[in-house]
Amino acid sequence: MLSAEPHSSALAAVSSSAALAFVPTVLADRKDFLRLSRAKRVVTEGFVLQGRLRDDGAEIRVGYTCSKKVGNAVARNRAKRRLREIARLGLPRGGRPGWDYVLIGRHGTTAALPFQTLKDDFERALQKLHAK
Repeated sequence: MLSAEPHSSALAAVSSSAALAFVPTVLADRKDFLRLSRAKRVVTEGFVLQGRLRDDGAEIRVGYTCSKKVGNAVARNRAKRRLREIARLGLPRGGRPGWDYVLIGRHGTTAALPFQTLKDDFERALQKLHAK
C-alpha cells in the first residue's frame, strides 16, 4: 500500500540537490591570492579564512590553499576537499555577494577535526570577518 507521505530518502535527495546547486567561482590567479593575503583574516583551529570586498562584481569567489606544512600531496588534497565542502555548504548562507574568500588549511587539524566542527567554525569565521 502506498503512503501519501513522501519517502524520507526522496526528501534527502531533494535537500542534497539544493545544496549542490551553489558552486562558487574559484580563484585561480596569483594576483587575487596576493590581494587577499593583505585582507581581513580570521584564524580558527582548523583553517584560516581571508576575505575582502571587491569593486567589480556581485558573485562570490573563493580560493583554497594548503602549504606543504599540511603534509604530502594526499594530505593536502584531503584538506582542500574538506575546505571546498565547508565553503559549498556555508557560503550560500553566510557569504556576501562581491566578496572574495580564501580558505587556508592548517597543519594536522584541517583533515583531522570532525567535519561538523569545521562547518561551525566556518560560519563563526564568516560572521567575524564581516563584522571587522
